[in-house]
Amino acid sequence: MKIPFVTFLPMEKEMEKDIREAFDRVFKRSWYIDGAEDKRFEKEFAEYCGAKYCVGVGNGLDALMLILKALGIGEGDEVIVPSNTYIATALAVTYVGAKPIFVEPDIHTFNINPEFIEEAISEKTKAIMPVHLYGQACDMERIMGIAKIHGLKVIEDCAQAHGATYKGKKVGTFGDAAGFSFYPGKNLGALGDAGAVVTNNKELADTVRALGNYGSDYKYHHIYKGNNSRLDELQAAFLVTKLSHLDKMNEERRQIARKYTEGITNPKVFIPYVNTDCVPVWHIYGIRCAERKALEKHLNEKGIGTNKHYPIPIHLQECYKDLNIPLGTLPTAEEISATELSIPMYYGMTDEEIQYVVDAINEF
Repeated sequence: MKIPFVTFLPMEKEMEKDIREAFDRVFKRSWYIDGAEDKRFEKEFAEYCGAKYCVGVGNGLDALMLILKALGIGEGDEVIVPSNTYIATALAVTYVGAKPIFVEPDIHTFNINPEFIEEAISEKTKAIMPVHLYGQACDMERIMGIAKIHGLKVIEDCAQAHGATYKGKKVGTFGDAAGFSFYPGKNLGALGDAGAVVTNNKELADTVRALGNYGSDYKYHHIYKGNNSRLDELQAAFLVTKLSHLDKMNEERRQIARKYTEGITNPKVFIPYVNTDCVPVWHIYGIRCAERKALEKHLNEKGIGTNKHYPIPIHLQECYKDLNIPLGTLPTAEEISATELSIPMYYGMTDEEIQYVVDAINEF
């Protein structure tokens, strides 16, 4: 049996008619930026998240970077980020001239460990940027408590967590603002690059919108040295269509995850831990194994696609060698990078496919 790590085919087959109708709506209007579809998606996504405002932008990295700029964070400032995350989290901090300060994750949830945040705070610290990695919410109660004590901003990186909840509340609504990515492989994915900022702060939302539109609050009037980062009409239309299916798709991911969790019994394999306060959306189902290379080879030989998130931690990437963080400094992130293996997780997986993956892992 051949099982890809991810495929969009079942989803695309189910939604093809609606997607084509969305394209036709935009094409017939001949209006491709800041139009009716943008406004509709921003309204509906804000409502979905339980927030007051949503601003569409070009991608998830821009979303985080624009929030930082809007909050006035820049040269000489520090922002606390998890040591185990995709590089975009750190790049957003770097792009505004600030310095990312890495804090180790919880080995069980892969998310930033609140136990270590306070010791990383300095007089230069301006914000904490928790990442709801793989679709499971961080411990936001503790993080918000730390931020309040130290007067810090909180920017949620929700790139992998569309619809995830913590204590019954959707992620993206705890901090000052949140950045979302709608890269095609996300739980809510566009048909290209796209992103959004969600916030309950109108002034912040207005600033982000202006910054993403060349720093302009109205045409040819520029109040900031801004960027060009806007959600185009086509992607907005596709996202409007997909948003109505998101809860159903997330629920199916939860069912797949449940079958993996209950079925995988190989003692060599560590399955993901779920915080009881959280309802994850399982963007990624990441197992850990000390013999990852051999397990990956075993699964691939059986036709099962896999991925690794992320095989080189950020502090050891060539582009961040200027931070001078040597190997061994952040051992938990390094251990996760060396042992994590992501197995197939996508809408439309059949019970037969799920069982095939489970059996293959247990055979190892």
